[in-house]
Amino acid sequence: MTLRSLLLLSTAAGAALIAAPAFAQDASSAAELDDVIVTGSQVRQAPAYAGGQVATGGRVGLFGSMDVMDTPFSSTAYTEALVRNQQAVSIGDVLQNDPTVRVSKGFGNFQELYVIRGFPVYSDDMTWNGLYGVLPRQFVAAELVERVEVFRGASAFLNGAAPGGTGVGGAFNLTPKRAGDLPLNRVTLGWDGGDALYAAGDFSRRFGESGEWGGRLNVAARDGEGSIDRQNSELQVIGLGLDRRGDRARFSADFGWQNHRIDAPRPSVTPAFGSTSLPTAPSADSNFGQSWTYTDEEQLFGAVRGEFDLTDNVTAWAAIGGRRGTEENVLANPTAQSDGTISAYRFDNVREDTVWSGDIGLRAELTTGPVGHTLVASASQVQLKSRNAWAASDFSGFAMGTLYNPTLVPAPAASILSGDMDDPHVTERVKTSSFAVADILSFLDGRLLATVGARYQEIETRTYAYADGSAYTPYTADAVTPVFALVYKPSDTISLYANYAEALIPGKIAPGVVNGVPVTNPGTVLDPFRAEQAEVGVKYDAGSFGGTLSVFRTTLPSESFDPGTGVYSSGGEQENRGVELTVYGEPVEGLRLIGGATWLDAEVKQALNTALNGNSAIGVPEFQINANVEWDVPVVNGLTLEGRAIHTSSQPASADNTLELDSWTRFDAGVRYEFEAGDRPLTLRARVENLADEDQWVAVGGYPGSNYLTLGAPRTFRLSISTDF
Repeated sequence: MTLRSLLLLSTAAGAALIAAPAFAQDASSAAELDDVIVTGSQVRQAPAYAGGQVATGGRVGLFGSMDVMDTPFSSTAYTEALVRNQQAVSIGDVLQNDPTVRVSKGFGNFQELYVIRGFPVYSDDMTWNGLYGVLPRQFVAAELVERVEVFRGASAFLNGAAPGGTGVGGAFNLTPKRAGDLPLNRVTLGWDGGDALYAAGDFSRRFGESGEWGGRLNVAARDGEGSIDRQNSELQVIGLGLDRRGDRARFSADFGWQNHRIDAPRPSVTPAFGSTSLPTAPSADSNFGQSWTYTDEEQLFGAVRGEFDLTDNVTAWAAIGGRRGTEENVLANPTAQSDGTISAYRFDNVREDTVWSGDIGLRAELTTGPVGHTLVASASQVQLKSRNAWAASDFSGFAMGTLYNPTLVPAPAASILSGDMDDPHVTERVKTSSFAVADILSFLDGRLLATVGARYQEIETRTYAYADGSAYTPYTADAVTPVFALVYKPSDTISLYANYAEALIPGKIAPGVVNGVPVTNPGTVLDPFRAEQAEVGVKYDAGSFGGTLSVFRTTLPSESFDPGTGVYSSGGEQENRGVELTVYGEPVEGLRLIGGATWLDAEVKQALNTALNGNSAIGVPEFQINANVEWDVPVVNGLTLEGRAIHTSSQPASADNTLELDSWTRFDAGVRYEFEAGDRPLTLRARVENLADEDQWVAVGGYPGSNYLTLGAPRTFRLSISTDF
């Protein structure tokens, strides 16, 4: 679909909504239900906090929406207003605001990957309105979301284990856009640097006598070569959200389509084995990718969720969603010597996914003497069927010159084949099922909240050979993950909290050989690894300014190997300890802040290779800080200035800690001007990212145990103009 055709579709769909005045409510009779958070709702969202950049609460797994001050965990929900004003392209752009998160890439591909508390979260392990597996893999366009909710800490009890096996350090939930109380017709045109152009339409209406029904349509397209040489991106997005507000029944249905292709994408770089130093970062706008490489993915997805108040104190809910996705990649990711000399081999792969996800639950409120109870029971399941095939050129590779003067070569033949690239075999079936129960006990008129609960989870995985679809060893395991948490509010502005929670990731299957030593129990399926988290913190809310200070410790078991006995077991462990500070709000009218800092100590206590015991984990910085400031200029009505600083300290780039990535800092700046022309509101936005045009490696790995390097984006200019009519 071309940019022109998408614009035509946007115009037609917007006109369909605009042309329905007979069914749209008058603005004066619009319902105001969105202005009040309904605690525990699986459908409604928390209102925005002072300044409009974050929300007053967010989704807390099976508990639904909760106010920040009542939540015994650290969390932040970034709003659609922030996404729009910063001209974010992806979820990764939004998360650049968070001091506890750093953005990396997937292993060997261009999947966005997020590191929180020193542990990775894959983009396909995010939830969509509470459901796993529904969102597009690799990349999620920012135009689709109303909120980007960051949950810090282990969440196997709250959400269930992430299907991709991540989520130890935190979780991310994206909520779809909803029609507001007033009609919306918004068109945006923009420029993303180079010759990259952008267009988007955002249209919504509410219908019915009191505006109980709503519809919101978003369409967007990006196309062109941006600030990175020769890298051309093409993106088309359509999102439709429907909802019903009611006193007893609430409902939402969300559907999306995303098509994303990048030609000649700049790849990550893996330091050569035995390197004594890392290569110097090349120019941030250079491209050492081959011109014949590309990544192409198309995803169709949707979810339906509803809740019904059976009585004044009992609510039932149910949700179901699914995704059908196809991906195709032709890659040549380089290995680099210390002097920047690079080589690579060609690697092609195709993938087709079919995912179904659902959950049901019951929530009841009752009182026993002086104690209030919120009882919750929930069951959920995610099913994935994946088809894959791959092909490659000779693994000995071909020379590509250097990072600083790359050589473009003709595409070598993909002579090594595993599977049918035109009709790939089923290579994986995954089913995760769980049942959870919990009780939030309320004491002292709600000032003291105690949460206890447990989730029983089953993980079933069947893997099949790429070449012919024959079965490998199946994996089946189960576990119970508990949660214990306390919240005490000594005043209306202070909330003290503590929690114990666990994350759950699949165990490993013992290989035949480790470090050249035969394994005496090959094929043994290890029990799921339980990451244990203990955390205490304090939250402050002055009404216009707030923040959270937390201290945590997370231990993650892993595989280990005894070369004396040859036994492969689960005796490994990594311990991450840290302190986090987050701040947000509008402490002075016209001055808005988002920021904070994270201190981390990530130590490998017991490694598969015992020589690495006591080392720091790859890709985990000791210190990271974010500061984002917006200021409404008093003397010019409608003019807003914005600046952001992101700093990340040095981080280990090899398991033996002999290689280290230098610390890096990035500065961004923006200006926004809102005015009227011809009685029509207009907003001009201009933004510069990487203002100083620094050339710097910004991430090491992301995939556990890997040390590939990601080059930061160059200085990038973005301009846009929006109008509402």
